[in-house]
Amino acid sequence: PTQRDRVLLTVLMTDIAGSTEQAVRIGDQAWREIIEAHDRAAGAAVARHGGTIIKSTGDGLLATFQGPSRAIVCARELQSETQSLGVLVRAGIHTGECLRRKNDVSGLAVNISARIMDEAPGGEIWVSGTVRDLVVGSDLTFEPLGTRALKGVPGEWPLYKVSS
Repeated sequence: PTQRDRVLLTVLMTDIAGSTEQAVRIGDQAWREIIEAHDRAAGAAVARHGGTIIKSTGDGLLATFQGPSRAIVCARELQSETQSLGVLVRAGIHTGECLRRKNDVSGLAVNISARIMDEAPGGEIWVSGTVRDLVVGSDLTFEPLGTRALKGVPGEWPLYKVSS
């Protein structure tokens, strides 16, 4: 890979909290309808905020944005639009350099977003300190969660919850 394959992006990772248990409880067909409605809502929200869906993760998504506030507002909209489906979407957001490979992205920034999402409970949006610092001056507010070790990622990372 060359330097031109490295791009600065905001990475949004989402998933439905407790999806396996919910799928077992309501059955495959009902779960499939929920996932399809979720995917439609996610596609529309990402498009409205100028993002790109990189891939579906079964019960969530990996999307990239040119700026962190767009990713946060998109995640909020997705949460509010999927509440009526009876699911809680959690989100992790980080901004960093990604390696672009055809229609995919990889790199530590993607892993960090996934690890932040793994820490977040359903219905919450958690971001890295990088994201919080980049949106200074916006009307977004955050609650500090302290620093945490993220599985497989070196160092301790300051995390923040997006306030409603």
